[in-house]
Amino acid sequence: MVQKFFGTDGIRGEVGIAPMTPDFALRLGWAAGRVLLRRLRADDTPEHSGARPCVVIGKDTRLSGYMFESALEAGFASAGVDVLLVGPLPTPGIAYLTRTFRAVAGVVISASHNPFADNGVKFFSHHGQKLEDSVEAEIEAEIDLPLQCVAANGLGRARRVESASGRYIEFCKSTARLENGGLRGFTIVLDCANGAAYQTAPEVFRELGAAVHVIGNHPDGLNINLDCGSTHPQQLAVEVKRLQADVGIALDGDADRCIMVDHRGQVVDGDQLLYVIAEGRRSTNELTGPVVGTLMSNLGLELALKSRGVDFKRAKVGDRYVFEKLQQLGANVGGESSGHILCLDRATTGDGTVSALQVLAAMCASGASLAELVEPVKKCPQILINVPIQRGSAATLMDDVRVKSAVTHIEDSLAGNGRVLLRPSGTEPLLRVMVEGIDGPVVEQCANSLAAVVQEAAGAA
Repeated sequence: MVQKFFGTDGIRGEVGIAPMTPDFALRLGWAAGRVLLRRLRADDTPEHSGARPCVVIGKDTRLSGYMFESALEAGFASAGVDVLLVGPLPTPGIAYLTRTFRAVAGVVISASHNPFADNGVKFFSHHGQKLEDSVEAEIEAEIDLPLQCVAANGLGRARRVESASGRYIEFCKSTARLENGGLRGFTIVLDCANGAAYQTAPEVFRELGAAVHVIGNHPDGLNINLDCGSTHPQQLAVEVKRLQADVGIALDGDADRCIMVDHRGQVVDGDQLLYVIAEGRRSTNELTGPVVGTLMSNLGLELALKSRGVDFKRAKVGDRYVFEKLQQLGANVGGESSGHILCLDRATTGDGTVSALQVLAAMCASGASLAELVEPVKKCPQILINVPIQRGSAATLMDDVRVKSAVTHIEDSLAGNGRVLLRPSGTEPLLRVMVEGIDGPVVEQCANSLAAVVQEAAGAA
């Protein structure tokens, strides 16, 4: 079954345009409640036997979050499911609290790194992991059914959980196994992207002993990710150099991603952070299985890991596919260039705060700066161009004779010293054109040439 609403990371779109409308959110909550109840009743495990079903709903700081929170709450209540409202909290915080409260699911209202005008809804299972495709398909099958409210005495109840932030802060701190005095003496600049972590992340690092200077911590409902956060680390780099800080940390709007800046003001991306975490685990014999990246992971990461005797595997782009590959291989560390890193020996999903703590732990244990720790990763030139396309046309374009011929020609010209990747975005109407190789000017020329062919084919389609 082809899913028409759920993408690789839930449902996402521009607010006010289907499917991101309040009436759809109400129906989504109702449909999800029905599916989760049906599955709960079929589950005879002691964990859920006789339990009053509830879901945890959290959100980032977008103005539209209030509207969707209310709509989802009404939908779940009409299906007979209780709702625990935790307010603005990082996406991984919802995953953690879903397990803590033994909820049947967690729901996050967020569009991650997108501008404020977008929003989205994604679900976690009761294990605190991304919901399986099969469950999402069941929910989609229910959405268009006539909405039937349960009897008045069976309606779900809703309440706010005042302890949510404190619980999550303590969880994050518990994942940091710090040596040599911990973070005492560290000066950290933290960019919260005016997003979901603006209250929790500063407290985590302060309570572990660091001196923390915070930017991007004044959300107004409209400024989430606006010239700040992991997609815009320029101001963070300026502040790190101005304050002569040891490190800078940039989260995204829902705080499941992390990008860092070293003491020189140089941006350190997800590939480099993944190397630091993996090498830290290897040095303490905590690394299990290969490290998992994606088709977009830089070749330099793979070569650096192999120089340390660490195997590297690639999954499809998307943290859910990295997670699946990690589980298949029995591995515990993986991630994406974007800074979405999974440390399955610490958390069930990607967590920007937890990822930053793992990097800081490696710095504490080694006594080395972040710049020194990432030095072995010699990144190969990689050009990524996003080509706008008609929604749903990616497969046709990738099979276009002109595009396939251009890909073959570029692969031949790289002569085994690079690679080409065409990949549709899972959240936007874009076809991502990536070329990677050893020679920077050649890589750039090839990427521009291929993007032009894709753009021409998209215009003619």
